[in-house]
Amino acid sequence: MEFGLWEKYYTEILDDFGFSRSGDENSAKVLDEILSEEGCLTLDDLAQIVGFSDKYIVFGAGPSLKEHIIFLKENYDLKDYVLVSADGATTALIEERLVPDIVSTDLDGNIDDILLANLRGANIVVHAHGDNLDAVVKFTPFFNNVLGTTQAQPVGNVYNFGGFTDGDRAIFLAVALGAREITLAGMDFGDIVTKYSRPNIPTDVAEADEFKKKKLVYAEELTNWVIENEDVDVINMCKQ
Repeated sequence: MEFGLWEKYYTEILDDFGFSRSGDENSAKVLDEILSEEGCLTLDDLAQIVGFSDKYIVFGAGPSLKEHIIFLKENYDLKDYVLVSADGATTALIEERLVPDIVSTDLDGNIDDILLANLRGANIVVHAHGDNLDAVVKFTPFFNNVLGTTQAQPVGNVYNFGGFTDGDRAIFLAVALGAREITLAGMDFGDIVTKYSRPNIPTDVAEADEFKKKKLVYAEELTNWVIENEDVDVINMCKQ
């Protein structure tokens, strides 16, 4: 998605949630400074690394996640796919002894598991926004093979491929990397959150708060935009 088109969604999101555009831009600027100093991947670098396949599986952190992971392990040759986990979904993959090729994260999932995935070869796509500046500064320097993203205007080493939540941003990233087939696992778009997306909840699942429900509405809308407008076959396991 070109930034000019994305900006229409972005402006609506800023108004709807009361987010600060200047906060997003500042966080992106700081991320760019860190990546300039520490080193980072370009989109072409990442495309070369994952260029063994144009078939992707994007793992969201919805309640169907573990069921879908187990089904995929038993019925798919996962070596034929680029595996992309959305933030907290990384924990579920680690539990099942799988390492994603890419983690799309705004750093509010289980950082230990994301660091472990990175240590085992996962490339980390760090997303900077106004509410996670502290985490960007604290954790980004510990990762290797990092690509930066923002929901504001791209700057320096920091890209904007479109997308709002970790899950739908991962879908837009896959499109930017040349995906021709994207299977969605654990992408329920419902009213239930899991311990993978909200590590601090006391139970495995819980009803989403109104903030999260609204985010998931945008995530589904943006996913549908990809389905309707990009030359890619999107298969949502939740709808099979």
